[in-house]
Amino acid sequence: KFFGDAAMQAGFEASLALLSRLGCRLVEIPFGDFYATADLLYEGAWVAERYAAIRDFFEVNEAALHPVTRKIIGGARNLSAADAFRGFYALQAYKARLAPVIASVDLFCLPTAPIHYTLDAVLADPIATNSRLGTYTNFVNLLDMCGIAVPTGTRADGLPMSVTLLAAAGKDGLLASVARDLHSASDLTLGATGWRQPSAQPAAAPAEDSIELVVVGAHLSGMPLNGQLKNAGARFCRATRTSPSYKLYELAGQIPPKPGLVRVGSGGAAIEVEVWRLCADAFGRFVAAIPPPLGIGTIELDDGTSAKGFLAETAGLLAATDISAYGGWRNFVARAHEARRQPESVPSR
Repeated sequence: KFFGDAAMQAGFEASLALLSRLGCRLVEIPFGDFYATADLLYEGAWVAERYAAIRDFFEVNEAALHPVTRKIIGGARNLSAADAFRGFYALQAYKARLAPVIASVDLFCLPTAPIHYTLDAVLADPIATNSRLGTYTNFVNLLDMCGIAVPTGTRADGLPMSVTLLAAAGKDGLLASVARDLHSASDLTLGATGWRQPSAQPAAAPAEDSIELVVVGAHLSGMPLNGQLKNAGARFCRATRTSPSYKLYELAGQIPPKPGLVRVGSGGAAIEVEVWRLCADAFGRFVAAIPPPLGIGTIELDDGTSAKGFLAETAGLLAATDISAYGGWRNFVARAHEARRQPESVPSR
C-alpha cells in the first residue's frame, strides 16, 4: 500500500535491491492479517486504554485537548466491556495466525511510511492521514515485535526514503546489525551535517558452536601469550570483571609470569578479565595444551553470567603471592614494571 505515492514505491523497491546486494534473500509475505491487527489500535478496544489512562484529566479538561486527540480518545466512551473482550480475542487470533509467519523469516523490511503528506494534507484530514502513516507501524507493539527505522537514500523527487526493519521480540541485535550495514551501504551523510558516515566492518554473528573463554593473565590483550589465542582463531568479545568471589595470585616459577585465579567465595574480590570466543574444535585444542597448575573451570562474571575460563589448582599456590588487591593481572604487571624502573636509593656517607 502506497496510496498513490509512486516515488515512495520506487524508493522502497530500490531499498529492497540494496538489501539483496548485501546478501539478504527476499521473500514476499501475505500481509492482510498485519493490516487487520493494525486496525485494532485505533478502531477497537485499545482506544479505551488511552481513555482510561487520562480519564480523570479528560473529564475535567476536555476542551484543553487537541481536537483530533479529543475526538479519537473521546470515542472510547461508546465502547463497552464486551467490545474490549472482543478486541482481545481478535488480537489473540491474529497472533496465533501470524506467529508462524513471523518465525518463517529472520526479519521484515517495510516502508517506514507508505506516503509523504504535506502539512496542508494532514490538516485537511488529520485522522485519515495519520492512520495511513501508521500502516506499517500500528501493529508492531500489539504483536510484540521490535523495530528500527533506517534511512536508505533520497527519492526521485528529492524527499527522503526510509525503511523499517521488524522482527520478533528479542531480535534487537540482529535488526541493529542489518540496519547498520544497510545505512552504510546507502552512502548517505549523517543527517543534515553533510559529514560522511564512519566506515564500519560488517558485524559477524558468533558461530552457533562457538564457546566463550575467560582469560585473566598472560593471554590478555597485549600480554605475552595473547598470540596463542589469536592463532587459535579466537575473537575478542569484551573486557569485564569476575564476581567478587575470587582471589588472584602471582604463581611461582612460571615463564612467562602467570597468575592463578581461585574462587574463594566470601572475602574475595572482583578481578579484571577478558572474554574471548573460539569455535568448539579450537576451544578443545586450546584447553588440551594448558599446562598445570592451570586448568579450565566455570567463572562467574559480575553481570551474573558465567563462562569457561582459566582457574588455578590450589596445589599450585605454594609460594604464590596474593595480588588480589591490584584488581587484575594487568595492573599488577604495570606496578611491578614501574617499581623496577625506580632508581635504587644510595645511602649517603
